[in-house]
Amino acid sequence: IRCWSNIPFITMPLSRAHGKSFAHRSELKHAKRIVVKLGSAVVTRGDECGLALGRLASIVEQVSMLQNQGREMMIVTSGAVAFGKQRLRHEILLSQSVRQALHSGQNQLKDMAIPVLEARACAAAGQSGLMALYEAMFTQYSICAAQILVTNLDFHDEQKRRNLNGTLHELLRMNIVPIINTNDAVVPPPEPNSDLQGVNVISVKDNDSLAARLAVEMKTDLLIVLSDVEGLFDSPPGSDDAKLIDIFYPGDQQSVTFGTKSRVGMGGMEAKVKAALWALQGGTSVVIANGTHPKISGHVITDIVEGKKVGTFFSEVKPAGPTVEQQGEMARAGGRALAALQPKQRAEIIYRLADLLTDQREEILLANKKDLEEAESKGRLALPLLKRLSLSTSKLNSLAIGLRQIAASSQDSVGRVIRRTRIAKDLDLEQVTVPIGVLLVIFESRPDCLPQVSALAIASGNGLLLKGGKEATHSNQILHHLTQEALSIHGVKDAVQLVNTREEVEDLCRLDKLIDLIIPRGSSQLVRNIQKAAKGIPVMGHSEGICHVYVDTDASVEKVTRIIRDSKCEYPAACNALETLLIHRDLLRTPLFDQIIDMLRVEQVKIHAGPKFASYLTFSPSEVKSLRTEYGDLECCIEVVDSVQEAVEHIHKYGSSHTDVIITENEKTAEFFLQHVDSACVFWNASTRFSDGYRFGLGAEVGISTSRIHARGPVGIEGLLTTKWLLRGDNHVVSDFSEHGSMKYLHESLPLPQRNTN
Repeated sequence: IRCWSNIPFITMPLSRAHGKSFAHRSELKHAKRIVVKLGSAVVTRGDECGLALGRLASIVEQVSMLQNQGREMMIVTSGAVAFGKQRLRHEILLSQSVRQALHSGQNQLKDMAIPVLEARACAAAGQSGLMALYEAMFTQYSICAAQILVTNLDFHDEQKRRNLNGTLHELLRMNIVPIINTNDAVVPPPEPNSDLQGVNVISVKDNDSLAARLAVEMKTDLLIVLSDVEGLFDSPPGSDDAKLIDIFYPGDQQSVTFGTKSRVGMGGMEAKVKAALWALQGGTSVVIANGTHPKISGHVITDIVEGKKVGTFFSEVKPAGPTVEQQGEMARAGGRALAALQPKQRAEIIYRLADLLTDQREEILLANKKDLEEAESKGRLALPLLKRLSLSTSKLNSLAIGLRQIAASSQDSVGRVIRRTRIAKDLDLEQVTVPIGVLLVIFESRPDCLPQVSALAIASGNGLLLKGGKEATHSNQILHHLTQEALSIHGVKDAVQLVNTREEVEDLCRLDKLIDLIIPRGSSQLVRNIQKAAKGIPVMGHSEGICHVYVDTDASVEKVTRIIRDSKCEYPAACNALETLLIHRDLLRTPLFDQIIDMLRVEQVKIHAGPKFASYLTFSPSEVKSLRTEYGDLECCIEVVDSVQEAVEHIHKYGSSHTDVIITENEKTAEFFLQHVDSACVFWNASTRFSDGYRFGLGAEVGISTSRIHARGPVGIEGLLTTKWLLRGDNHVVSDFSEHGSMKYLHESLPLPQRNTN
């Protein structure tokens, strides 16, 4: 028998097979039976007199939602003492005011002294009201709740324990939410020198142990312990170096320093950890989280059940590698070491990686073959994604060429002076380029993205976290291994990290203290999800690639079909492929129009008719469902416009500001199009497929940005740099530049140092 507080714990609960807890957060969504423990700080107001009604209502809503999903929910609650204290204080004040009015004829409420209230009396006065409140709240969701009060003595008696177990199982069978609390009206007084610290409040420390006991006894899948702290920290919360522990493993408690307990209640974090570890040993997963934070309390329980990174998750399975937080710190330190290298050394790393891509070609293609075979056998990837997943000798050769371009162009990227100003005599200011910091690049089905992005991060001195799709696991692992091998020649192996843990993308997007910029590479849905999930971290990229080609009346017959074919058919899955073909109305029923249609048919491109185009035809192709569609395959929309102005308006209304093209021999019309289309890339008589970092001479790209801030279009090394200001003075102070000071501002522009063009 184990004893924590006054509750005895039997190591093997009655009729409980020794279960196994969930190993990963992502498995919590499978939890069927859940206990939610509400600490005093969660249930009570800040003044400790009364309940936090808004918070309680939100918790009831979340519990009801999960109950209505078919889960079996139980609540272990505090709050009776606080609720009762509020009621008794009101009664005492009312009684005193009546007596004083009778004796003195005037109300002197402000001089009244409220006596110390006995906690058991507060509990007796508050229990019925607390339960009535729970019943009223659960009734709003058509859920019935039942109250169970227990004392320490109930766990000493074998028959009472069996009765309690049977009652709870029967309530759960009838879809009723049991609300369990210690019967504070009859419990013995607190022991001297316990954690009561002289405050006359009934200890609720037992509720942590009670929740753990019930969770194991009832074979619960998950115990959620809500308190007024985010979870477990590696040092007392509030201290400068305190870091939230994402996953806590048995045996880690020796490395943790426990801080003070919450403002109310007697549990304290140490008691919670002991109870959590006991429940974990009994086969119940545990999460300790904050139930009071206004920004997260409205969804903290449902977030935990969905497997999101909230609070501290207790697990018996310790991963072999570092956590993603540790990888972020390693990337930060490695990136700073990388930025401190000489430009020539960074270039040597990239040259080495380019050589490894060709030298280790067979190993890379073998790993890629495994990914392709697994994807095809499971049938989970569409044909365009399979094409993106596939690597070939020619792809690897092109990658190596691109990497060498990056190495050659990176010689003066970091630390380049872009502005020099003489502020005053002997006071010179410089603006220089520096790395952004740590980049998180999330990519799908594109293993060739890994060496490209790695090379750009190395050239720009940035730390890098890479999160690839599981469909490219084998390819990504070998490519990352080769990247780290190249980095090792100058001792900066940790600068590029591949996230292999079962981390959800949404959780990665919350690491705002570790990540400075997120760059998604994948489907429009992936990009939108990341943009929505990123909290406090800027996202660079584009959610869609709806690229247009406008064929003007003055277009060359020889150029039209050639440019359209290349834009649509060369690689239809690319984000810079043609999706909507705009044709001037005067070209309908002309030989040029017939040539365009014939070419698309030969290339097996499925045509969707825009509303205006369909109106000109007796028998038209299927009408497009939306003019704002990215097909990513051998499909495109054809629409008719009356002028170049209408083409520009159509692009602004339905485009994605990615890449748009005009085909014409009229220079005036072309210049109008180039100047008025507000997209990242606007071309004249050239394929949309030129919108690419390699083709622009950037060597490679981390993506194409349609943002208006910082970088736009294909983003190479320059887009991964920011600036800082360096001021060199000699005992200068601002007061010298005042009206009666001895110095004057000069603000003279100085020549820039000559760039290294070798």
